Amino acid sequence: MAEIESGSLQLGKQTDAPRSPEEAVLDPVPNPHPDTLYVTRFVCPEFTSLCPVTGQPDFAHIVIDYVADKHLVESKSLKLFLGAFRNHGAFHEGCTVDIGKRIVEAIRPHWLRVGGYWYPRGGIPIDVFWQTGTPPEGIWLPDQGVPPYRGRG
Repeated sequence: MAEIESGSLQLGKQTDAPRSPEEAVLDPVPNPHPDTLYVTRFVCPEFTSLCPVTGQPDFAHIVIDYVADKHLVESKSLKLFLGAFRNHGAFHEGCTVDIGKRIVEAIRPHWLRVGGYWYPRGGIPIDVFWQTGTPPEGIWLPDQGVPPYRGRG
């Protein structure tokens, strides 16, 4: 088993919540199977941020799929990073794409996609999708499993 690298690793430590996504640290940890292509999925069904215009809360179901290279993103650091958006004002598109780009910057995966399934604002649900390119050939890539918003209809 690969050793966990030291540095800013937050795992196993009392860690204060970051005040903003920019201050949050995403910790890379060694991939135990760097010679194997496989998909890792993180789901955050209760993601929150703030509308940058009104300051009102926005809610989303975020799904992150990636194919790791040398590193994985450590889940506690990801949880703290996603939680840092709670008091952060940004449009849905900004939050969704920023999440994907920060993970790519931290771990340099073979491939990543993020789906932001936002609950209605002003009666209009907004879904935002971003990926780094074509998924590697031969991986099993399931549907993200979030149905389109249907309201009560």
